[in-house]
Amino acid sequence: MANYDLIVIGSGPGGYVAAIRASQLGMKVGVVEKAELGGICLNWGCIPTKALLKSANVFEYIQHAGDYGINVKEATPDHTSVIKRSRDVAAGMSKGVQFLFKKNKIEQIAGHGKLKKGNKVEVTDASGKKTDYEAKHIILATGGRSRELPAMPIDGKKILGYRDAMVLPERPQKMLVVGSGAIGVEFAYFYRTMGTEVTIVEFLPRIVPVEDEEVSKQLEKSFKKAGMTIYTNSEVTKVDTKGKGCVATVKTPTGEIKIEADVVLSAVGVATNLENLGLEEVGVKTEKGKVLVDDFYKTNVPNVYAIGDITKGQALAHVASAEGIICVEKIAGHHPQPLDYNNIPGCTYCSPEIASVGYTEEAAKKAGYQIKVGKFPFTASGKAKAAGAADGFVKLIFDAKYGEFLGAHMIGANVTEMIAEVVVARKLETTGHEIIKSVHPHPTMSEAIMEAAAAAYGEVIHL
Repeated sequence: MANYDLIVIGSGPGGYVAAIRASQLGMKVGVVEKAELGGICLNWGCIPTKALLKSANVFEYIQHAGDYGINVKEATPDHTSVIKRSRDVAAGMSKGVQFLFKKNKIEQIAGHGKLKKGNKVEVTDASGKKTDYEAKHIILATGGRSRELPAMPIDGKKILGYRDAMVLPERPQKMLVVGSGAIGVEFAYFYRTMGTEVTIVEFLPRIVPVEDEEVSKQLEKSFKKAGMTIYTNSEVTKVDTKGKGCVATVKTPTGEIKIEADVVLSAVGVATNLENLGLEEVGVKTEKGKVLVDDFYKTNVPNVYAIGDITKGQALAHVASAEGIICVEKIAGHHPQPLDYNNIPGCTYCSPEIASVGYTEEAAKKAGYQIKVGKFPFTASGKAKAAGAADGFVKLIFDAKYGEFLGAHMIGANVTEMIAEVVVARKLETTGHEIIKSVHPHPTMSEAIMEAAAAAYGEVIHL
């Protein structure tokens, strides 16, 4: 039986980051992984989808080359090559994790990991052979998968999860996307840009429902301009897959309708991977599909921890990584601060992009703040106009009494690269006046942050 200071079950952005940090802190580390190193994010999520979206961006540029004074003969996307590029990018990133494991002397244990009493992990390999490993500490980082609705059981051919949508052998002519969170709108943008007729059905009153209401309205406007059909306050009650394609029955506010499509993408959220982990056998407490942990990710069972999608925080790669680092630093006897879940940036990589952090306007009011709101549209940005990317805006929210930076909500080109400024500013307890007095370079998209802060205090120059 091999002995470790730490065994991590799962090698996604929570697991592999925790493992590397633990190794840096002098621990002997083993990582149990039954699939590819890097988990869903590197292999089937964040990274390959961004490769797909970049292909869509390039094709979109070519289609609008005339707007920039460039004449391009007719261009057509090669679906097979686009998918291959995405898979090659993912494979390269997974190899990068292999390199980091070797560099940090982390041992990879291939197979399915399951907790056993006495600080043990039972690993079942591909042949069915079971081996026990012992560790002083064990971190669960098993992530999530596509959530399924009873009305739309995923079959991988006509009703798809996100993994299936990433590797379709042919581009569908018509696609129905059910759910308009980040996964739904990113795939909707990709397939629509490549030429697929896309319809989105959202159960809640607006698309990207976790975002500020004005951001939702702007994205709906942009998506409709791109030719998408959108139904909100609507629900898919059944999907008939007997024929060549699919016929979805959709309950809308104005009555029941039928929507025909070649495929249906189920993008209704994430289910946690808690099955067959031995949680019940060793007594780890869970609630509503999440492992219960403290501020440093300890479960109720001594020396067992949990991070990432299977815990209470936002199901985001960068959250899992931050949790993993905090968890192992605490194990090592350091004194990390608990993670501030109200200062976690969220990014959506459709076009226009969306980035946000902190309170929405509605949430700030509900929390009892008297607020100042500043908004700067990209139509007034010289860089955005020059780039041909004038859709969208930056919206900032401040506490009227003390100037506290409560939140930021952006929609437009490259805003996912801009949001980190706000995260750092909020971490440093920066006020609105300090943002206004911080000179931003001209011409840049990021000037809009300074301008929006100035707008909140009646000092905006370019509006």
